[in-house]
Amino acid sequence: MPNLPTIPETVRVHLGAPDSNAPNVTVSFPEYIKNVASSEIYPTWPESALRANILAQISFALNRIYTEYYPSRGYDFDITNNTGIDQSFVNGRDIFENISRLVDELFNNYIVRNGNIEPLFAVYCNGTTSTCNGLSQWGTVALAEQGLGAFDILTRYYGNDISLVTNAPIAEIMPSEPEILLRRGSVGNDVAFIQTRLNRISANYPAIPKINPTNGFFGESTENAVVTFQRIFDLVPDGIVGKATWYKIQFVYNAVKRLNELESEGLRLEDISKQFPGVLSLGDSGESVEVIQYFLSAVAFFDPLIPTPELTGIYDEATRNAVIAFQAVKGLPQTGVADDATWNLLYDDYLGDIRSLTPAQIGTAVIPFPGVFLQLGDEGENVVILQNFINTASDVYSEIPPIPVTGIYDENTRDAVYAAEALFGLQIDGIVGPLVWDTLADLYNDVESGAYRNPGQFSGNPLSVN
Repeated sequence: MPNLPTIPETVRVHLGAPDSNAPNVTVSFPEYIKNVASSEIYPTWPESALRANILAQISFALNRIYTEYYPSRGYDFDITNNTGIDQSFVNGRDIFENISRLVDELFNNYIVRNGNIEPLFAVYCNGTTSTCNGLSQWGTVALAEQGLGAFDILTRYYGNDISLVTNAPIAEIMPSEPEILLRRGSVGNDVAFIQTRLNRISANYPAIPKINPTNGFFGESTENAVVTFQRIFDLVPDGIVGKATWYKIQFVYNAVKRLNELESEGLRLEDISKQFPGVLSLGDSGESVEVIQYFLSAVAFFDPLIPTPELTGIYDEATRNAVIAFQAVKGLPQTGVADDATWNLLYDDYLGDIRSLTPAQIGTAVIPFPGVFLQLGDEGENVVILQNFINTASDVYSEIPPIPVTGIYDENTRDAVYAAEALFGLQIDGIVGPLVWDTLADLYNDVESGAYRNPGQFSGNPLSVN
């Protein structure tokens, strides 16, 4: 669910109740809607009634797909043909010509509640043998015969605070679960995704501690929230977000937000906003590009098939070629674009390579970036190393204040990181990623090795005439 809604190219339909051993069939989304409409409404109805019903059917199906209603429950399909809970779908049935024409026009339009982004869970019933709080299919006929257009009919049932999204993009829908496990030190939009959801879930389950800030960095507060969530919902409390935890968070979040109900709390844009660039490509620039280059350079040290790009912060041809080489090694499409799959595998490879090094192999006082992004509230040996780096830097640069070495990333440490970031022209966010870490680590190594000296400091070499 991290992205804005799109129209799926295909739909997996389970031909029976969710727990039945019935088969699944995969059909195109327009074909699915044509089948549902031909199975549930009459082609002889007025056109505005047909349009209103088709828009409700599209929105209902998209809500199921977008919220991963069934995958979050462990099923391998998007929707069922059980009319008690979903829509009527008769595999292989004939399609009415006028309904086919209308679906071809409408299939990438759907209903939303104003201010929300998820497709409306547009509940409907036939209005004769069954009634509900949503649209009455036979009732739409009476309203159409009174001269109402399709949208006016929809407002009669769903309220005046609805809108139509038109010409929505069409794309292959991929599972939302990340390619790698999320754990302490992970960073990215997937982390921000679970942080936002766990904070909302905690309103209903107050035992789950609040995560602050929700910045896409998997620190101590995120780990504590994940462990508590896992305990409450009978998952292994390891603080690691794999497939089971990811989809259980999705399932519970959908429930507390009532996203699969007509009167939903709703998803807002800020609930799915991305803090990190999802895609980096030729011509991009900035710190995110430099981080990609950093990881590529480290992985290239272990794999001669991958060329080493310079850390320029510009996504140039050399960076693109390195990305293509990495994608080839990993069996990814060789696009030269650093998308989510490339980023996650690259990050995972970097962690594996760095953690395989012994102190003897490192052979220097400079400790490679441990792969764990550090921020306020973190604790442990990596924070101790960072604090020692900071204190060495403060001996050389008066702008950086010395701090106690406590192993706790407290406000003193954050303020010192702020000062270092400002001094070295890095993004001032108080978060220690590879660029901040390596800048301080290199300075630490230079001081320890005697390569760096303060002005007027004895160089260690006797001086004489000539």
